[in-house]
Amino acid sequence: MIISSLLDTDLYKFTMMQVVLHQFPGAQVEYRFKCRNPALDPETGQSGRPLAVYASEIRDEIRLLCNLHFQDAELAYLRSMRFIKSDFVDFLGLFRLNEKYVTVSALPSGEIDIAIRGPWLHTILFEIPVLAIVNEVYFRNTQRLPDLLEGRRRLDVKIGQLRGEGLSDLKIADYGTRRRFSNAWHEEVLRVLSARLGTGHSPGHAAGVGGQLAGTSNVLYAMKLGLVPLGTMAHEYLQACQALGPRLRDSQIYAFESWAKEYRGDLGIALSDVYGMSAFLRDFDLFFCKLFDGARHDSGDPFEWGERMLAHYSRNRVDPRTKTLIFSDALTVPRTIELYHRFQGRCQLAFGIGTNLTNDLGYEPLQIVIKMVRCNGQPVAKLSDTPSKNMCDDEKYLAYLRQVFDIEQTS
Repeated sequence: MIISSLLDTDLYKFTMMQVVLHQFPGAQVEYRFKCRNPALDPETGQSGRPLAVYASEIRDEIRLLCNLHFQDAELAYLRSMRFIKSDFVDFLGLFRLNEKYVTVSALPSGEIDIAIRGPWLHTILFEIPVLAIVNEVYFRNTQRLPDLLEGRRRLDVKIGQLRGEGLSDLKIADYGTRRRFSNAWHEEVLRVLSARLGTGHSPGHAAGVGGQLAGTSNVLYAMKLGLVPLGTMAHEYLQACQALGPRLRDSQIYAFESWAKEYRGDLGIALSDVYGMSAFLRDFDLFFCKLFDGARHDSGDPFEWGERMLAHYSRNRVDPRTKTLIFSDALTVPRTIELYHRFQGRCQLAFGIGTNLTNDLGYEPLQIVIKMVRCNGQPVAKLSDTPSKNMCDDEKYLAYLRQVFDIEQTS
């Protein structure tokens, strides 16, 4: 059984789910799966044979996932977080994932199709564990004797780099649940990082304090290992607001205002790339600059993004040194160190490293995602600063979205 706890997911799933319960309990959504790799060969782990051969095994693991419920200790842990409300925890005490909302199909092409359809409140927790299941099913079949020694060697190199001269204030966080090699390897990585880097100890802070491991997005391991759980919002939240808000052009503003209504200034990291950076900055006015603690980068050139954010704060008469920039797009440790040197002292910094921490044993990782594509029967999409990250099956809607937000089409 790959997933043994419903806490084995990212914190932002719970923070978004609480908003859904309180503000959008009737929303209906659809998510779709996409693998960005070429077809993969199970024998070599390289481009070749597709994923469809594992469809039945993936279905079996999802069925086991749907048998889980929150344990009393898990609910107590969630209740201890200052931003989680008691009625939401009471709801989770009754919550179950329902297999009827998920279909896993083997396509004639040899690929797999995963669709999740149903009430947003009852489907939002599927994404992260389902992606973790696909990853672990794939790798336990293709790498039956994984080279853990190589994985440990690579992790040791990363730790050595992070402990370099002048980097004691550089803090990283684990964002790697969805693309990890396995749950056992994920836990080992976190235990080693905790022991050798030291940990943060201020739950809810963007970067924590203390050692160089600020925390983890994974709620289960945060509870289990005494780490800081980290996360605020994801793309699906802002995408859903395209269908839930009063006017499409105002959907980003509506999303941020709805978030502020729920959290009253807490969890104040805004996601900046649902409509691209230019559209984000147009909407992220003086009010939001002051209200939110900072912003998160997840596509496009991170150095350019950081410079634009700092300039935007300065134009709005906000001291950038009081704000946090979080970098989380396909980071490696060397890239993290480059970004740290560029922006150190100019703002507060945090770095979320995913695949490069939890799936770096020498095998090609799966580049898989599950994205929301519809809300209340209407197409929704993001127009990322990295075009390959866009995911929408309605080209007319994408064209309309570009027009509404004045976004030039890129290839």
